[in-house]
Amino acid sequence: MNKEELLTVTALNSWKLVIGRFDQGLTNLSEEQLQKQIAPGKNRLFYLLGHLTAVHDRMLPLLGIGERLYPELDETYITNPDRALPDLVSASDLKKAWREVNTRLTAAFEGFTVTEWLAKHGSVSEEDFVKDPARNRLAVVIARTNHVSFHSGQAVLAS
Repeated sequence: MNKEELLTVTALNSWKLVIGRFDQGLTNLSEEQLQKQIAPGKNRLFYLLGHLTAVHDRMLPLLGIGERLYPELDETYITNPDRALPDLVSASDLKKAWREVNTRLTAAFEGFTVTEWLAKHGSVSEEDFVKDPARNRLAVVIARTNHVSFHSGQAVLAS
């Protein structure tokens, strides 16, 4: 394995570890437990799960993997703060969406070559990518892995 391959495998392993930990920590919680707030007046665990599912769903077209599966989650879990709109789905359906989106992402990541990891993502123009080739798929996955880690820390506060 060359150094470039080692870097991408390391990022993929980190993604799998963080996603797995978050999944293990939240997917076994009941509807009632998911309604618990991180702290008084803060987001519910349910909202965090919806937020992360919607953000990861947006990665599918951003990284050239495919069309979004759950664009209807955006308004409730990205555009608006927690409790501004009623939840659209049950806890079991949201958990299913979380697993489906992340299973699809992980499968695609496992098939990426080093060249594909370092290709531009869908939100950067060719001109801007030439100026800054670090605006690539790998950078998006590292940023989203950190995002899940941040919210995992918040979820711990609720327990």
